[in-house]
Amino acid sequence: MAGLNALEGAALVIGGIYMLVMGLLGRPESPQQAEMGGLTLIALGLIPLFAARGLLLRRSWSRGPALITQIIALPVAWTLLRSQGVLIPAGIVLAAVSLTALYQLARPTTIGALGIRRPGAAPEPEPDTDTAG
Repeated sequence: MAGLNALEGAALVIGGIYMLVMGLLGRPESPQQAEMGGLTLIALGLIPLFAARGLLLRRSWSRGPALITQIIALPVAWTLLRSQGVLIPAGIVLAAVSLTALYQLARPTTIGALGIRRPGAAPEPEPDTDTAG
């Protein structure tokens, strides 16, 4: 699950770097738009990378950004699926990765491993450390 988030984050950062370089060195229609798009993709790629690191370290806060990243990826996948050419397989891959990551993030074992309590669940009792008798 952390690997899927890291994969998406890396893809966004690589795409952003490509757009930024092409905006600076290439001949885009609008260099400013290409550069801003590249910077935006890099910034958006950092979110799933930070979430992936948090998931690896079993930090409960990391589940939120990871879920949001996957939910945002689904409309992007749908748009790619409705396009033409090589974008259709990219949409299939993105949809498969997003749905798999969403499933993994929603599993009770994942929720438990991250130390997240279900709403209405009683807090776990703290261990008795008083050894004085």
